[in-house]
Amino acid sequence: MAPSRTPSHTRPAAGRPPATSRAPAGPPEAVRPPIVVLPRDDAAPAAAGRRSLQRRRLVVVLAFVLLAAFVVVVGSLIRGDGSRRAAVPPVASVPAGPQPSAAVAPTTTAAAAAVAPPDVVGEFTFAGGYGSVLGTGGALRPFKVSVETVLGLGDGAAFAAEVERILGDPRGWIAGGDVRLQRVPAAAASDFTVYLASPDTSERMCRAGGLETGGFSSCRLPGQLVINQDRWQDAVPDYGAPLETYRAYAVNHEVGHQLGYEHESCPGPGQPAPVMQQQTYGLNGCVANAWPYIDGRRYPGPPAD
Repeated sequence: MAPSRTPSHTRPAAGRPPATSRAPAGPPEAVRPPIVVLPRDDAAPAAAGRRSLQRRRLVVVLAFVLLAAFVVVVGSLIRGDGSRRAAVPPVASVPAGPQPSAAVAPTTTAAAAAVAPPDVVGEFTFAGGYGSVLGTGGALRPFKVSVETVLGLGDGAAFAAEVERILGDPRGWIAGGDVRLQRVPAAAASDFTVYLASPDTSERMCRAGGLETGGFSSCRLPGQLVINQDRWQDAVPDYGAPLETYRAYAVNHEVGHQLGYEHESCPGPGQPAPVMQQQTYGLNGCVANAWPYIDGRRYPGPPAD
């Protein structure tokens, strides 16, 4: 029996490729846990957003209420008898021409406010405090006095005192016994206001009411008597009387319109000019006169054309 031999190598079987060595396999890939997508609760953040918006709105509303209350309190504190600055609305538009000839009833504050347009012209300071009641009989006609701030006349007290002196003169409108006048502060109700304004501002105020002055003369519109500062300061050339006379004429003339009197003309050469004559534009043979009453009697002139 032949001894068995152990082959040193094994031949591959016919038709088969030799076996190839393979790299050893690495560690198995870590198994990732599956991603679990949880359903989102959109209602919670939406509700939170709504609550945040409501809180912001509440804060805004509270801030507005507090601001409004602050404005009201401050406004009530600054009102009173002291002088104050205010933007003055221009007068309501009225047709140019003669003023009513008969005395008219007092203009109520509500009616005056109803016709005042919203625009503003200039800045004025109102004289503070109450003046004396001027006159002894008739309806009380309260009025205010105001000066344009650019004129540099302070609180307007000096101008107010001059206006009161003129209107309280026994030759003035109170002489008829049918009207009393009293100056009141800015916060009080009144029938009219006497303004002292620069030529430019007076021209704009008068034009807003339908009257053209060319910045030269004063004017009157419902509830507003506008005195031109140039005329108050220098009168007019060839007036033939002291400045105080012209000032008294200017105030009495415009107050006369407020009381319902129309323009009058010179009754004759050398005669006193009626206070309702347009003396600023010439005396036409008359002599200067500032008063509606002479020797205790109303001094009228013929109606103007």
